[in-house]
Amino acid sequence: MDKTLSTIGLCRRAGKLVYGYDAVAAEVKERPSAVGGVIIAADLSEKTKKEVRFVCEKSGTKVTEIAGTLDDIKNTMGKRTGVIAVLDAGLYDSIVNSNTH
Repeated sequence: MDKTLSTIGLCRRAGKLVYGYDAVAAEVKERPSAVGGVIIAADLSEKTKKEVRFVCEKSGTKVTEIAGTLDDIKNTMGKRTGVIAVLDAGLYDSIVNSNTH
């Protein structure tokens, strides 16, 4: 989990994140090829998880739910959010791989 959050922090510092449902949905709809994948927090509401998955499915964008909570993400990024678009496929894959271990 720590590696997952530290990779998210790295992405933020590199300017490779878009976060918040509205901003992520707009990015996925308008520039799906720029989005490596979308990360959602474990404690995000089921309604929002469903909406994120629907938007991403329509554009063929990958979605991964991490074990981290909204507060874990806040401690890493300084912003409480549960929906994050990673704008780099390699960094997204790194987050997904660290989340499974």
